[in-house]
Amino acid sequence: MSHVGEPLAGCAMVITADRRKREFASALERRGATVHHAPALSTISHLDDEQLIADSRALIAAPPDIVVATTGIGFRGWIEAADAAGLAEDLLDCMRDARLIARGPKARGAIQAAGLEADWVAETETAAELQDYLLAEGVSGLRIAVQHHGNGSDGLDEAFEEAGADVQSLLIYGWGPPLDPAAHQRWIDGAAAGHADAVLFTSAPGSHAWLTDVRRAGLFDAISGRVHSGDLLLAGVGPVTAAPLEGAGLPTCFPDRWRLGALVRELVKHYGEATEAIATPDGPLVMRATAAVLDGEVLPLTPTGLEILRALAKAGGNVLTREQLGELLPGAQAGPHAVEAAINRLRENAGSRSLVRTVVKRGYALGVSA
Repeated sequence: MSHVGEPLAGCAMVITADRRKREFASALERRGATVHHAPALSTISHLDDEQLIADSRALIAAPPDIVVATTGIGFRGWIEAADAAGLAEDLLDCMRDARLIARGPKARGAIQAAGLEADWVAETETAAELQDYLLAEGVSGLRIAVQHHGNGSDGLDEAFEEAGADVQSLLIYGWGPPLDPAAHQRWIDGAAAGHADAVLFTSAPGSHAWLTDVRRAGLFDAISGRVHSGDLLLAGVGPVTAAPLEGAGLPTCFPDRWRLGALVRELVKHYGEATEAIATPDGPLVMRATAAVLDGEVLPLTPTGLEILRALAKAGGNVLTREQLGELLPGAQAGPHAVEAAINRLRENAGSRSLVRTVVKRGYALGVSA
């Protein structure tokens, strides 16, 4: 047995995000998960550099009264693009006398990294809260620069213009098709077929794109069935990310705080509380999508051994006949001797003779503790 002993031991998790995927994966792997990368979208940095630089020059020429930063990565990307064009110093100078408004701590962190200070931060990290705050303050006659993320303006430009503001829009990055469409489709198929324990999302566009391709593949019903049965967990970094999935009737887990770290903690909590372990003489047995975990350790089973153990676990201590187990063996190797050999191999790989009981003249059963 390979020792894991972590809360996500044996869990197969699919990350649909392109940005920060390595950081996210590392946090999950440290807790025992097996991570598969299958981004639903790609991030296109500096979507149109020429337009961005032209808009930045216009802002320097006519400095803003208010600068709205909607994302940390976007604000940093904007300053980096300006720096490459030799405009960073002038751009930052024109912001020093402006009110800097951040949509959440990530955007505030990017503002601080640029040597500036945010005047106000949206606690809910939503564009709606940011919009309501500025409209309540009054924006008529003011010049507002709005740095947008890849999903567009969230209605900010239109709302501020309608309230009488002069709005300068800056689009820093956008969304494109997945860089590895084969991996994206493979893990949609895998989630529908029961090869994943969880599919994880970090943006609303990513959730929407994944859902669109699930429907296009004709797999929505299969995914929905697995989600509602509890066999597949969908989890997002916050309510906005989860909204497209929940709107389609797919319950989605998300933390109160919109952070990758908070999402990791939510996953640990979920698998700590929701996992139903079977008591055996060798310790609790937990079945995952592609693994079995016995007393905190992932068992090194063959695919056939895993399917046999899954069937025995589902029977909950009741006997399965050799004929029933023989149907799980590949090819024509389904006779009683082949079943006996498969059971012996399973016991050997599990390091336990008591995990599977032989019931004379009847078959086999999982060794369960009362």
